[in-house]
Amino acid sequence: MFIQTESTPNPATLKFLPGQAVLEAGTADFPGPEGAAGSPLAQRIFAVEGVRGVFLGTDFVTVTKDEATAWEHIKPALLGAIMEHYQSGQPAIIGEAEAAHAAHDGPDSEIVNQIKQLLDTRVRPAVAQDGGDITFHGFDRGVVYLHMQGACAGCPSSTLTLKMGIENLLRHYIPEVTEVRPVAE
Repeated sequence: MFIQTESTPNPATLKFLPGQAVLEAGTADFPGPEGAAGSPLAQRIFAVEGVRGVFLGTDFVTVTKDEATAWEHIKPALLGAIMEHYQSGQPAIIGEAEAAHAAHDGPDSEIVNQIKQLLDTRVRPAVAQDGGDITFHGFDRGVVYLHMQGACAGCPSSTLTLKMGIENLLRHYIPEVTEVRPVAE
């Protein structure tokens, strides 16, 4: 197994590409080890000292480290943890935890459906290339609330991405959108 790595715009985050599926669909964000109980893969990664967050995509794993740790010190251990996970044959996420990390669905208005469609087709693929994801959290009186995950959370350019990129895109296609704001989960 050969695992490739890619840098991300966030210097504290590195993207790992195992060359096979990580999740069947969707994403899973583990901003700390306490929420990783349902993910054997995230648990293995959090066992490496210096890991602050783990984000799973369909074909990548994004790891965020603390400031005191250097990538050259933990990267070999992270590669080993990911390889060990795939050799174990376990899924990345087990049972109910998978449902907890699935996208939220509910009764949506036409505007919300348009917002979600634009996010899914135009924004999320681009953000995934940088090792992150953006999830929709709500639409209220012209304001779209989004949560940035993975490499996007805490990235120095995330505010610029949110305001100049996503907000301009949504306002162009959906006149009812007046602003985009980040939410913390």
